[in-house]
Amino acid sequence: MGKIFYIMGKSSSGKDTIYEELLKREELQLYPLVIYTTRPIRAKETDGVEYHFTDEEELQKFLAEGKVIELREYQTIHGPWKYFTVDDQHIALDQRDYLTIGVLDSYRKMKEYYGQECVVPIYIQVEDGKRLERALKRERKQTEPKYEEMCRRFLADQRDFSTEKLREAGITKRFQNDEEREACIEQVAQYIREIQNVLQISQ
Repeated sequence: MGKIFYIMGKSSSGKDTIYEELLKREELQLYPLVIYTTRPIRAKETDGVEYHFTDEEELQKFLAEGKVIELREYQTIHGPWKYFTVDDQHIALDQRDYLTIGVLDSYRKMKEYYGQECVVPIYIQVEDGKRLERALKRERKQTEPKYEEMCRRFLADQRDFSTEKLREAGITKRFQNDEEREACIEQVAQYIREIQNVLQISQ
């Protein structure tokens, strides 16, 4: 049985970059598990890469078909944005390992759906001041910066990824991404290799 390596962390912790770099490592043989969102696409994002960008109509279709594994809705100053994972029959855990990005709630639901033994949490941590600097720098690059939404998300993450909630979810291991990004990526890659090697030995 394969694994779903689940990257989590607060906004602007470098999750996207780590995700992209891990997928490039051929020795890990990880396949992307891309989730869906109804939020607008950002500059430099590509449909089907960071997310499947969709709308409310398609979400309702997936719900009617019973294909939605987990669904989150965020009330933003631009209206509700939804993120969700779909069992769209592209996931074959009996054949390969996957890599995805999400939040604590979605991790829990994925763990309930696929089983605790199949979903491996990878929590990325960055000092809050550095996170805020990175978030502001990223937002300034947008065609229409949404600073209020950036602040809302920053504060929401403080609650959503509290130490207590991480403990309740059974997440104790953390990967620090404050300065040396390459070092953090290598630590995560080594962790994934160790788990894959254990699986190969047990088989």
